[in-house]
Amino acid sequence: DAFAMLGLKLDTGGGRNGGRSSFDVLPVDRNGQARDEYSKLGGAAKVRVFDTVLRVGDVFPANPVVAAGDSRLLPESFRGVTVENTSLAGLNLQAGRLHAMSQPMSSDMRESFATFYGGPVDSPWIAYGGGDYAINEHVSVSLFGSRLKDVWNQYYAGTSVTWPLSDELALIGGFNFYNAKDEGRKRLGTFDNDIWSAKLGVRYGAHTVALTHQRNNGDDDFDYLRQSDSIFLDNSIQYSDFNSPKERSWMLRYDLNMAGYGVPGLSFMTRYGRGSDADYSNANAYYMRRDGNGDPLTDQKRWERDIEVKYVVQTGGAKDLSLRVRQATTRATAFESDLDEVRVIVEYPLSIL
Repeated sequence: DAFAMLGLKLDTGGGRNGGRSSFDVLPVDRNGQARDEYSKLGGAAKVRVFDTVLRVGDVFPANPVVAAGDSRLLPESFRGVTVENTSLAGLNLQAGRLHAMSQPMSSDMRESFATFYGGPVDSPWIAYGGGDYAINEHVSVSLFGSRLKDVWNQYYAGTSVTWPLSDELALIGGFNFYNAKDEGRKRLGTFDNDIWSAKLGVRYGAHTVALTHQRNNGDDDFDYLRQSDSIFLDNSIQYSDFNSPKERSWMLRYDLNMAGYGVPGLSFMTRYGRGSDADYSNANAYYMRRDGNGDPLTDQKRWERDIEVKYVVQTGGAKDLSLRVRQATTRATAFESDLDEVRVIVEYPLSIL
């Protein structure tokens, strides 16, 4: 597997720098200005033996504890060894040992590890293992574990259910649970965090409505690899993760598939999430957030509203071209920034073999 990628800056005028921040849109030069372009080049050797695939090199894992992020201009990648097995029907097993990462705004394929909230960490590797199992066509379960050496041991358990009541009506549900505990030299301090989310909803024809609840029982932010998608929680959405210490959140989501109204390929989504009770009173030094007087932040609140419209061309020379517009609005107390954001995403897969 080989890849070559190029990212181009279109505009940073009118006070818009696009430099490094929590968004990490583009790499920056020594003056803090966004670069005009950047690139990534890499690949992996791949070996298949029956139902087992081994990859060595630049890889893109996709599981609840190590998932390469794809929400920026260029995707994130990791360097190391992965193995995947599908010998048993319905069971997908994964394992890997990775010694470097490449974040989305970087051309460096050998970066050290960094976490989203704790920042860079001096860790030589991350290893993971686990699997997904489809019990039947309606119920699936997942179990995974990972170790970021000298930082954490992280464990995940989850389930997803879609239970049809008729040809038009189905109940949907799911549950996600993580435990993260410090490990080895404790490069991000001492912590022992449990966080979970639960979903219950109904699908009727083209319409889906779901209510989710999420709660962090730990004293620190629930952390994960920076710019990765390694946070399979229902209330981790476009901007907010709702994963601060002691934070509890609710979200209501509505999806509409316009294929049922004669417009295949067109879909619409909107959701609203609200979090409360975030409390940093007992956070360790790496995750502590304080107010202007130096006191730990308590009773912090936030909300986010997202709207998305997507269209996938169904036929012709532009078949599978997708156009997506996402809008997010967030408001928060002292521990987060207010935000109004629009993302335009165009994807056109080309099949050359």
